[in-house]
Amino acid sequence: MGSTLPLFAFQLLLLLTLLQAATTAAASAPPSPNVVSPRCNETCGGISIPYPFGIGDGCFREGFEVTCEVGNGSATPRAFLVGRERNITVEEIILPQGQARILNYVSWDCFNSTNDWVAGRRPTLDLGDKPFWVSSTKNRFTTMGCNVIGIVIGGDNYSLGTGCASFCFGGANITSGSCSGTGCCQTTIPEKLENFTTGMAYFINVSSSYRDYIPCTFTFVADQDGFAFDESYLRNYNFYDKYKDGVPLVLDWVAGRQTCAEAKRNPSSYACRSTNSKCFDSTSLDGYICNCSTGFHGNPYLQDGCKDIDECSLPTQYPCHGTCSNTAGNYRCSCPKGHSSKDPKSEPCVQDHGIPTSTKIVIGSCVGLVSFITCIFCVILTFQRRKLLREKDKFFQQNGGLRLYEEIRSKQIDTVKIYTKEDIEKATDNFDKSRELGRGGHGTVYKGYLDDGREVAIKRSKVVTEDQSEEFVREMIILSQINHKNIVRLLGCCLEVEIPMLVYEFIPNGTLFEFIHDNDGKLIPLTIRLRIARESAEALAYLHSSASPPIIHGDVKSLNILLDHNYVPKVSDFGASRMMSLDETQFITMVQGTLGYLDPEYLLVRQLTAKSDVYSFGVVLMELITRIKAIYYDGSSQGKCLASSFIEAMKDSRLEEILDDQIMGKENMDVIQEIAELAKECLNMNGDERPSMRELAEKLHMLEGFLQVSSTHHAAEECEALLGESSMSSTLDSVGYHSLENKLGFDVKAGR
Repeated sequence: MGSTLPLFAFQLLLLLTLLQAATTAAASAPPSPNVVSPRCNETCGGISIPYPFGIGDGCFREGFEVTCEVGNGSATPRAFLVGRERNITVEEIILPQGQARILNYVSWDCFNSTNDWVAGRRPTLDLGDKPFWVSSTKNRFTTMGCNVIGIVIGGDNYSLGTGCASFCFGGANITSGSCSGTGCCQTTIPEKLENFTTGMAYFINVSSSYRDYIPCTFTFVADQDGFAFDESYLRNYNFYDKYKDGVPLVLDWVAGRQTCAEAKRNPSSYACRSTNSKCFDSTSLDGYICNCSTGFHGNPYLQDGCKDIDECSLPTQYPCHGTCSNTAGNYRCSCPKGHSSKDPKSEPCVQDHGIPTSTKIVIGSCVGLVSFITCIFCVILTFQRRKLLREKDKFFQQNGGLRLYEEIRSKQIDTVKIYTKEDIEKATDNFDKSRELGRGGHGTVYKGYLDDGREVAIKRSKVVTEDQSEEFVREMIILSQINHKNIVRLLGCCLEVEIPMLVYEFIPNGTLFEFIHDNDGKLIPLTIRLRIARESAEALAYLHSSASPPIIHGDVKSLNILLDHNYVPKVSDFGASRMMSLDETQFITMVQGTLGYLDPEYLLVRQLTAKSDVYSFGVVLMELITRIKAIYYDGSSQGKCLASSFIEAMKDSRLEEILDDQIMGKENMDVIQEIAELAKECLNMNGDERPSMRELAEKLHMLEGFLQVSSTHHAAEECEALLGESSMSSTLDSVGYHSLENKLGFDVKAGR
């Protein structure tokens, strides 16, 4: 296993940098018609094409153009959605759910007996600027093959991704219908993908893995309900023959990119045209869809498209044991004269006997009056109590509040203040838009002012799942126990609202990433860079060895190091952190981190250690002395990895070519060479051979002292020039939680 680690890590880095999608812009559709022309075709090859989709000018809403073509030797026409690179085959359009089922090509590789690649394909799906996204709830990423890791990446700059590994070791059983890592693996995909491509990397010699199977591997994203793995797919070419035109994939779509409230302000572009239609904000996308109101069916996107359902003509769906009469959006069911029923919709009508109708009316009125008075008293006595208990139970269980409260009480944490809802609303001016500082996949951050005048950053989380509530509780507990000048400080939280909120100290000068990469090339002295590196290392060393229990950060990068007024670094973002167990390791099933900073050993063996933070910190050191991003582009469309480029430059004695020109003075070169060697040690493929964060902090401290002695006459002028620059504004979460959207998760639950 040890001999294959460098090769696999190289293959993985190479694969991530080479996969890319085409950028050809999709043609714009004509303006949306208010009324669809009766000449528009509503079907193609037996597939219904309902508006807002349509074929031909004036027949579709902007972004929903469909073409109907005959091709591939078939006499039956097929429907195609117009894409950026190519037309996409449409299998089904589902209006009520805002979904469409299409065919998506499969990526594949085939090899000969000498391990030479003989054929393959790397298709890309790019939906361009259309209101379509690959459904993260309906689709799954699948890899089929032996001893291969499949990867799917997409999004802006291909910053989103996931993957899984499939093995065929030792003649292990490969079972049809199961994709648990033996012969086939599956994992979820990132949310809101508008484009993606898939690929694969191999653990060992490919040909040796296929004694009993075809020498091919396949990766694809498909509808989890539309694809079932069969063991024969690895023994013959049935899979390729069956899915040569593509596997089924579900797209989510919205009629407009605004909320319902925003869309209704512009009637000319509002998509819900029918009088008896309703607008619904999408739960997973930024936009809305339309549905017919209850009791109506049809197409809500057309004028008068929603028609009343005649419930009386559908007795199986709408039962009535008496006389049925249809009403707009509903129906009435009553018993004939002389008959009665508690509910004629569910119980038969029976003939009345004995008690006169007038007596029944009097008795019923008396019983009703007594019941009404009794209910009023019960409501008055219990309303407030039930309301409070219901809200408390709902909010606390939904957001992990009960567990958090128990942790604070059991650990006797007195450094955290519990703020009321009124305190937070007052501090943020009722969450005014002007106070918004950052928005990420896990929440929004606002700038606030407490009653004592302190500036704070308030994170309003979007905790909607059990996993996210666990992350909220974990971060709260971790931060409450940390007291270090170079680690962002938690001031308190608010738990009595539906969405939990955290209150942090406000860090005014942005992130280290912005400081070194987005600073218009302004002078940053080596003394300042080295001090930031040393203090950041001390903060991480504190987490590893002084915190109780010790903490592994899990996502060290320049985006997660904030800078205060004096450019003192503050380590932030503990959403991916883990508390160390007694053996100082954490085994996980979902790899978390950021491209360019991920420890290859952590990625391979799923073991999170303090040395994983050391690897990531080594990349930060490289950024400081090169001012090059961890994943960068050198003029081509292919991304490159700073870690690989830096190590290669040192190996070829070309270090000066990659260094930042601003620090290339003769008096600095000895120190810079030492920093480069430290960074190289941090990137050692064997985690045990990397230095600890404590050792790094001590070495950086020594280098800082040496540099200060050799450049004392330059330091005062450089610091004065640096601190005179206008400050950048940011906060803890403008990066801390926005950065979660850029995290790469590989589901490697498939075992060896």
